[in-house]
Amino acid sequence: MSDAKITQISAKDVNDWDFEADVVVAGYGIAGVSAAIEAARSGAEVLVLERSAGWGGAASMAGGFIYLGGGTPLQKALGFHDTPENMKAFMKAALGPGTDEDKIDVYCDESVDHYNWLLDAGVSFKESYWGQPGWEPPYDDGLMYSGGENAAPFCSLIPPAPRGHVPQMSTKRTGEQGGGYMLMKPLVETAEKLGVHAEYDLRVQSLVVDDAGRVVGVASRRYGKDVYAKARRGVVLAMGSFAYNEDMVRQNAPRIFGHPAASIEAHDGRAIQMGQALGAETAHMDATEVAFFCDPQLLVRGILVNARGQRYITEDTYPGRIGQATLFHQDNQAFLIIDEAAFDEGFASESATPELLLQPTWVGETTGDLEVEIGLPAGSLQSTVELYNRHAAEGSDPLLGKNPRWVKPLGTPIAAIDLRGRTGGFTLGGLRTDVDSRVLHVSGNPIPGLFAAGRCTSGVCAGGYASGTSLGDGSFFGRRAGVSAAQETNDHQVTASARRANPMPLG
Repeated sequence: MSDAKITQISAKDVNDWDFEADVVVAGYGIAGVSAAIEAARSGAEVLVLERSAGWGGAASMAGGFIYLGGGTPLQKALGFHDTPENMKAFMKAALGPGTDEDKIDVYCDESVDHYNWLLDAGVSFKESYWGQPGWEPPYDDGLMYSGGENAAPFCSLIPPAPRGHVPQMSTKRTGEQGGGYMLMKPLVETAEKLGVHAEYDLRVQSLVVDDAGRVVGVASRRYGKDVYAKARRGVVLAMGSFAYNEDMVRQNAPRIFGHPAASIEAHDGRAIQMGQALGAETAHMDATEVAFFCDPQLLVRGILVNARGQRYITEDTYPGRIGQATLFHQDNQAFLIIDEAAFDEGFASESATPELLLQPTWVGETTGDLEVEIGLPAGSLQSTVELYNRHAAEGSDPLLGKNPRWVKPLGTPIAAIDLRGRTGGFTLGGLRTDVDSRVLHVSGNPIPGLFAAGRCTSGVCAGGYASGTSLGDGSFFGRRAGVSAAQETNDHQVTASARRANPMPLG
């Protein structure tokens, strides 16, 4: 079996199975662990195959937002009113165009149940709300706005509610033991208590199918040796996105080519290609999240302008929306205009992220001087600042609708922070699945024995993004993948000669 070749393998060509279980899960991140738990709770023997030396994936290094709402106990305890209908309306408006409405509907309708499921699995949330702009709470607060729900244009159309739920952590160290780690750790412990067995350092390469076209296992590589795992009921793919596959990014999402962020090298698109080798359909392969690398505490206190000196988005919205607007519609050209007093205030904020507190690139005594220093068209920045200041003096922003809390005239001296090219993203598209996480063939029919969840699928995000939708979508539909795989029947399977999985490591 070649590492480079991605094709299906006939079960007739597998002479010996190294492992065997009812359900085989490929990947031990948020989608994989959720699938493993629910498959085990459904009575299945579960084997997880992970390419790295330990569990966690990208989820364990994430800030830990889980996008939940509709009236979770945490929202209610902190005095926020939310409904599934409001949550649906926001997600369909902000995560499109072209969202999978069936997925969003079930996700929102069962969001409170999913929150309670996480609690039952040992995930805890502190009853405290963080109301400052930022990528994530600086402390262990449990709730925060994470998608621009309280910013224009959404706040005037849909009653806003914070839906960024963050698992509580004792000592915050994002990237090591932050919210994502505190989400994964209790889930893995729950899986282990249920008898889920994991094998590490295995790179899943291909799907194994029988004569009827049913997926009956996976082929992997470990230390240069072929390893085969048989699935008596079903296989769940949970191997992450294609953000680190340069060829796939160039072909499908070229706008973020060369700008990976918030992802890991294991997100090589293999799961998607394995599904495609069986005729699986994909969706929204061009969709990407785009991070914007400047601290929100600075952004809200200034104005963002493009290469023509014009504002183009409200500065107090979700930074991911700013990143998409900048990269997709402004040719990655952006400058933050901010005065000295506002800069000092933002820099001193306890909510600021030190590595994103950028120093001014140019400083001028007047807007005209700054305009010349930056090299913007004559009069462009001056007219933009004059219009902004005229309305800011009255505490309003009729052009873009920034919250009056952050609207204040820009004074002097005035500076500009060069934000050109300060974006990076990850992919959102992948295998098309139904609400039960069955992988769909291009014909529209489910591929027998094959299920998927997480960033290797096209989930609730079809274009836009909100922090927490990856972990939320992955865990929610990972659960459904586990249940579906455990309930799968295989009429073509010969069980008389089936042997139990070998629990000992190979090599």
